[in-house]
Amino acid sequence: MNIQKRLHPVCLLLLATFLCVLPLSANNHAAEGEEKLDVKEVVLGHMSDTYDWHITTWNGHHVSIPLPIIVKGETSGWHVFSSSRLAHGESYKGFYIDSERGGKIYEKIAGQDEPIRPWDISITKNVVQIWIVVFLMLFIFIGSARWYRRRTCEDDAPKGFVGLVEMFVMMVNDDVIKPSIGEKNYRPYAPYLMTCFFFIFLSNLLGLLPIFPGGANVTGNITITFFLAFCTLLAINLFGNREYWKEIFWPEVPTWLKVPVPMMPVIEFFGIFTKPFALMVRLFANIMGGHAIILSFTCVIFICGKMGGAISSLSGVSFLLMIFMNCLELLVAFIQAYVFTILSAVFIGLAHPEHHKG
Repeated sequence: MNIQKRLHPVCLLLLATFLCVLPLSANNHAAEGEEKLDVKEVVLGHMSDTYDWHITTWNGHHVSIPLPIIVKGETSGWHVFSSSRLAHGESYKGFYIDSERGGKIYEKIAGQDEPIRPWDISITKNVVQIWIVVFLMLFIFIGSARWYRRRTCEDDAPKGFVGLVEMFVMMVNDDVIKPSIGEKNYRPYAPYLMTCFFFIFLSNLLGLLPIFPGGANVTGNITITFFLAFCTLLAINLFGNREYWKEIFWPEVPTWLKVPVPMMPVIEFFGIFTKPFALMVRLFANIMGGHAIILSFTCVIFICGKMGGAISSLSGVSFLLMIFMNCLELLVAFIQAYVFTILSAVFIGLAHPEHHKG
């Protein structure tokens, strides 16, 4: 019985690995004998934000989920239509996807040589993934809250999934937020930091799934990490106390470091922006780098397999490395959510220093 329980995670991992290889295998099968596998296109295509949700390519046919495009033309006003109208380089009412300009929508206007970038609020792949994460969080926490509503303090501790959720919540609240901010000040910031942790953690986990409803590179998109870091910037500086601002503009250092040349105040002032910037880059780079490595190893499997001979044995090595990287990325998914949350909590705690009596 214990052996069967231990085999379940291994089977799930192998299934996830097979699903990860399947889309590329289908793509490789379609292109066999016609063209070589474009590693750059595969890696960047899976990590970039798109106007449709690509599933796989089978026998030269792209299987994807079209998403709504919402754009405002220069003179024609707002337009709402399906992204399938812009598939395969086609244009619709002057709008088209320019692959040479980052895969964004541009508008070709008569009488102008250069296309222009319209107002674009389309529902892209990353947007849909964010909605999925939000609905998943609502489902998890509303369901857990209902469980607690039907219980009393004398009942046993929750088990199963609710117990797992409680373990994560208590760990983040008691071991990360409360010690980093302080017993007196942590409560107003706990909901925000808890939301950041679970949003990043679930986004990272779904990003490891190669098929719908996963596979989007949400936290590997610097726009998303910029917004999260900007929210932390606001939480730090909008609610920092007087001692915090005193330490920035008049720190306790020798006077000659403050006047006549305000060296330390300038350094401290730039620290306001460098701390959230480090949060943004750290999360973005780690998630994007992990996805790129996994996809690269996956491509090596098919490249070596097509070469044949002794080189084809490298496919097995790449397969093992890909399994190892998937296991490592499961750990990274948690670590990056943990690091972002604890650093945000530490920075918020530094904005509430206690008054030092001279």
